[in-house]
Amino acid sequence: MSAAPGRPKQARIAARQGEGTPVGSAALLTCTRLGKRFGGLVAVADVDLEVHAGEILGVIGPNGAGKSTTFSMIAGALVPSAGTLQFNGEPLNGLPTHAMAARGIMRTFQHNKPFASMSVRENVMMGLHTRFSGSLWQVLAGTRGAAQAERDAAKRADALVDFVGLGEWRTADVSTLSFGQGRLLEIARSLAAEPKLILFDEPAAGLTPAECDRVSDIIREISRRGIAVLLIEHDMRFLMALAHRVVVLNFGRKIAEGTPAEIQANAVVVSAYLGDVGVAHA
Repeated sequence: MSAAPGRPKQARIAARQGEGTPVGSAALLTCTRLGKRFGGLVAVADVDLEVHAGEILGVIGPNGAGKSTTFSMIAGALVPSAGTLQFNGEPLNGLPTHAMAARGIMRTFQHNKPFASMSVRENVMMGLHTRFSGSLWQVLAGTRGAAQAERDAAKRADALVDFVGLGEWRTADVSTLSFGQGRLLEIARSLAAEPKLILFDEPAAGLTPAECDRVSDIIREISRRGIAVLLIEHDMRFLMALAHRVVVLNFGRKIAEGTPAEIQANAVVVSAYLGDVGVAHA
């Protein structure tokens, strides 16, 4: 993947912060006093956050701050111990991951998780299962007169493969992809489910600078298409260049919220997390 053209990277970061911030829309996802206990350990406590359609909301904090636990509750992998989750005005507490996906919430992971021994196209087609009335395995096998459904699924998958830049590898086995290409595949498969909200868990981890530029461009385009993005990322330059707003967690609690510029100037945040990272001067 080639690096994005144009101005030097730091100049692009400064220009993009807050760019096209969605305003005036009702919250798509609302978390109210969200909490999670594991026995006597309080992992998350009283976290409030909202994300709007088309918004990129960054979530940052030190290791152990509760970021991944919060993501897992929103995705349905963990049941909250306290508080409420609402999506499009509908309560979500206690719904499993597949039910969250059916409602339009998808999650990518830091470690790529492709379906082995399948092509890139077939992997993306697997992401379409929430939008098919029948079994996708039947579609892939060509049974029950599913030829048209198979063609439609392949067409949709190919469009997404092209969107993330994997068109040359659409028929390749996923085992031949590089790590960075695998990350693009994860994004395409998530988009196949036609989500309203995507949770990105450290999408820049393990990528080259050029690959980071490509992923950031894709996330920005996802936002422009009206899909909400909730983003965990340790690479502060990557996150601050993308996010419209940022929520900061520390010891399981929200300690700050604001625009990237506000967060970088917040003394409490700098003390708790940013300190020697230096993004306040990026």
